[in-house]
Amino acid sequence: MADMTDPATRGGPADGGGPSWTTRLLMSPRFQAFASRTPGLRRIVRAEGAALFDVVQGFVRSQVLLALVDLQVLENLVNGPRTARALAPAAGLTEDRMALLLQAGAGLRLLKRRADGSFALSIRGTAFVGVPGLDAMVRHHAVLYRDLADPVAFLRGQTDPALARFWPYVFGAAQAEDPVTAATYSNLMTDSQTLVAEDTLRLVDFRGIARLLDIGGGTGAFLAAVGARHPAIRLDLFDLPAVLLGAQVRLGQEGLVSRVTLHSGSFRDDPLPAGADAISLIRVLYDHADATVAALLAKIHVALPPGGRLIISEPMSGGADPDPATDVYFALYTAAMQTGRTRSAATIAQMLGAAGFSLIRTHPGPRPFITSAVTARRD
Repeated sequence: MADMTDPATRGGPADGGGPSWTTRLLMSPRFQAFASRTPGLRRIVRAEGAALFDVVQGFVRSQVLLALVDLQVLENLVNGPRTARALAPAAGLTEDRMALLLQAGAGLRLLKRRADGSFALSIRGTAFVGVPGLDAMVRHHAVLYRDLADPVAFLRGQTDPALARFWPYVFGAAQAEDPVTAATYSNLMTDSQTLVAEDTLRLVDFRGIARLLDIGGGTGAFLAAVGARHPAIRLDLFDLPAVLLGAQVRLGQEGLVSRVTLHSGSFRDDPLPAGADAISLIRVLYDHADATVAALLAKIHVALPPGGRLIISEPMSGGADPDPATDVYFALYTAAMQTGRTRSAATIAQMLGAAGFSLIRTHPGPRPFITSAVTARRD
């Protein structure tokens, strides 16, 4: 009898012998018809069919969300239910088109349709409105959508992604020093940092740290969260000069000016400030190419004292177990930046080991699409 555990018998990808028997079975219209009629299998077939159609219609779903955000529909429902007729004029839509959008929003479970035909926020829609900066992120996605309009050309490197120009600092470009440009991307980073900081502080133990240097920390959103949770830690922020203008304002509003030392510079070209016994990189590495990351980790190793700690927090690839958020959204987003790369925790750990770090630990996040963490020490 043939051994079906042998790849040569299965005719699988190991020898290029064609589809395996399971693939041939699942592709068979007769088997699909049989499964759709069989109790037990029928539930699986329907669930897989619905999940597959979610993949197919993904772009349309994202565009419905963008329309809801751009037309401020969710915001206009915060104070209570409204009808399509009431919402249409402010949005510049006909009543029929507003009804179409509201029905689609209810289909996404962001809204709920009431018996009288009006629409209200659902639990999911209310949560969306309550997450700081989420609407700004959705609006920003219009740039990514344009970059991915021809995904084949994008993957072949035949396009000029606009997203790379939105984040000029990744190239070390002079335009990153423009205050208006810096404010644009700093504000977007700040809006997303609240949830990142919450999860990082849950994943990583900051006890025992006397002085923390946050590299590429933007306007100080992460340091503000650390400062609120750990009032004894001295705080340092290192970023580009134009970015630090916004940091001075934010940290002043947080009442942290006396506790935070600002350091102006670029980690590409300038030495890192000394004196901290811990350094954090919050959503920094995945913006940059491997060579840039390797050079930065080497600099950090020099800047830290023996026993000093490094904390890395960002969305990470699932590696051998691909993640539906980080290996789709973040992987393509960082690729569109042209220098970025969404790495797995294992890959980051390898790079830390090459830079001389030890006691490397991974901390999978409860929400990988928000962040996960890797920590290490200098011997």
